[in-house]
Amino acid sequence: MNRLQTADYLVFFLYFILISSYGYYIFQKKKSGTTSSTDFFLAEGALTWWAIGASLIASNISAEHFIGMSGSGFALGLAISTYEWMSAFTLIVVAVFILPIYLKNKIFTMPQFLSKRYNDTVSTIMAVFWLLVYVFVNLTSIIYLGALAISSITNISFEVSVIGLSVFAVFVTLGGMKVIGYTDVIQVIVLIIGGLVTTYLAISLLSEQYGYGGNILKGLAVLKREAPTHFHMIFDKTNKYYPELPGLSVLIGGMMVNNLAYWGCNQYIVQRALGADLKTARKGILFAAFLKLLIPIIAVLPGIAMYVLHQRGMFQKEMSDVHGIIKPDHAYPTLMNLLPAGLKGVAFAALTAAIVASLAGKANSISTIFSLDIYKKFINKNASEKKLVHIGRWVVIVSMLVAALVSPALRSLDQAYQFIQEYVGFISPGVLAIFLLGFYWKRTNSSAALAGALLTIPISTVLKFLPQWTNNAFPSFPFLDRMSITFGLIVIVMIAISLSQPKKENNANAIEVDTAMFKVNPGFIIGSVVITGILAALYTVFW
Repeated sequence: MNRLQTADYLVFFLYFILISSYGYYIFQKKKSGTTSSTDFFLAEGALTWWAIGASLIASNISAEHFIGMSGSGFALGLAISTYEWMSAFTLIVVAVFILPIYLKNKIFTMPQFLSKRYNDTVSTIMAVFWLLVYVFVNLTSIIYLGALAISSITNISFEVSVIGLSVFAVFVTLGGMKVIGYTDVIQVIVLIIGGLVTTYLAISLLSEQYGYGGNILKGLAVLKREAPTHFHMIFDKTNKYYPELPGLSVLIGGMMVNNLAYWGCNQYIVQRALGADLKTARKGILFAAFLKLLIPIIAVLPGIAMYVLHQRGMFQKEMSDVHGIIKPDHAYPTLMNLLPAGLKGVAFAALTAAIVASLAGKANSISTIFSLDIYKKFINKNASEKKLVHIGRWVVIVSMLVAALVSPALRSLDQAYQFIQEYVGFISPGVLAIFLLGFYWKRTNSSAALAGALLTIPISTVLKFLPQWTNNAFPSFPFLDRMSITFGLIVIVMIAISLSQPKKENNANAIEVDTAMFKVNPGFIIGSVVITGILAALYTVFW
């Protein structure tokens, strides 16, 4: 039944009151700092390691995971988990080799790094790229998938869901990064509990259908037995989904380009750690890496369970659109509709927590980049701290409004998660090349960085559409492989340009990089070894 019962509304109301009250408490407690731009945008020095780790995950996990990743679990299987599990490894790399550079050089925004290392032209171009992607891909898709889910499990219309999510997220965001960071701790707890409830229902329902009376362990065994093709992490070229997850590229190729760009060069993510000291930030990132290992349990397994149940003849209508076409992204909402009163409210609160936390994080990053890298640099160079915070809050409202208006245009998608990954991947190779060479090769100059910034979208576009334009005379590459190729080409171009010009055109010395920055303490080493060992075991068992 597509509606919430009284018990569900009570649970959701308690969640709303808890988040609102705690957010207001944090806002009042730290109110004296809300006129400082670094305090509002970064929560400078205020976030603990557990708040940083929780905020990283709450901001990262959203409707595209609950809805989109479950949909991909239905279609592709466990292999889609590689986005989560390889992210755990990538977070360790970022904590050791990238984060110290930002903190040592007092970098607050990614465009600020580009401006300091290269010049304002490179910085502004990338700032505009990021703003466009954050608003028209990230914010838009999160609102769309969230509204789709809410309208699927309640009698609230899609349009009203869009408005409600947007308004809720705006109020959280307006409190600044402190409010976002600490409320994200509650959001993470709620989304993990709610996610586990839904996973439990899916596996127990599967167990019941096969005569095991709701035994979870038996249900997991049924899952593996009835969907063996859905438990391979590495696809070969005979798999029809190879173009989406192409073989070893999910480990060492495009996936690493994708993840390093996302976790290491992305304002939306890195911002959580930029206001802390190195030790605290590293502990927070390691905590986030551990949490990342859990995400497939709450986001992918339900989709695989729905696949097995659908193959058994159940949920044929629920999993199809009006034309009878199977829609994988309907898997999670269909499952949530089966939850009993009260528990459905928990799952609904979890979904809302994930959506709102992610929207708030994205909106805060949009606000940060626009205020510090566009407004202060080009519109009002003498803007006061109070004025920057004021502009930042208006940017939050406007960006959320634009995304809400655009979001209904995504209704034609089958697997929204893959859409997000592919189109964000149009700029990721160029971003990563510019940052890595800027970090570690002093000869890289601003002309090379400008070329990298301007070439990333054209090269990605040509590689994607040239096969269609040439009637397949040009080979069609999976999008992760296109990212690897684009990254390689841009690195070659940047090296060639840098070597062809005099050394004097270079701001490398503006960024301090010392190998002593990369040393880590024993506790971090132990945690990293444990995470790496778990990943090795998972990929060995499910290869």
